[in-house]
Amino acid sequence: MSQFYGEFDCKLDPKGRLMMPAGLRKQLPIEAQNKFMMNRGFENCIVLYPINEWNKIIADVNELNDYIKKNRDFSRQFHRGATELEMDATGRILLPRRMLDYAGIDKDLVLAPRNNKIEIWNPEKYEALFTDTSEDFETRAEEVMGKNRINKTNGTGDLS
Repeated sequence: MSQFYGEFDCKLDPKGRLMMPAGLRKQLPIEAQNKFMMNRGFENCIVLYPINEWNKIIADVNELNDYIKKNRDFSRQFHRGATELEMDATGRILLPRRMLDYAGIDKDLVLAPRNNKIEIWNPEKYEALFTDTSEDFETRAEEVMGKNRINKTNGTGDLS
């Protein structure tokens, strides 16, 4: 599985093309062959998956029982707007206007890699995600990461 890092402020050119930052291009898996799938993400961002990662995820989605309504609803929503994209030789990707409109992106955007995907955000919406104080973050970290995780060697609950 790919693992991406960083945070990149970018601008679209007049044709709606994104120049993939060099620091992020270096992280792309060879298996992706500069191909991506884009779809609508949560909280009105758009998500860019290297094609090899998309294929793994879509295999799971395709395993859902289509006779269950919530599965059909999820699959339709997940596939909505899914578009195959290819990075050109200069590192540019043409982003569909419909997807940019969905995310409220005009010219400026933030690339926020997370796990095996790259989220593409309107800069104001992205910053609005991080209104928590450090105490809020500490509490959330304890709730999410503090339970059911113990050091296998000493059983103390310490992650070290």
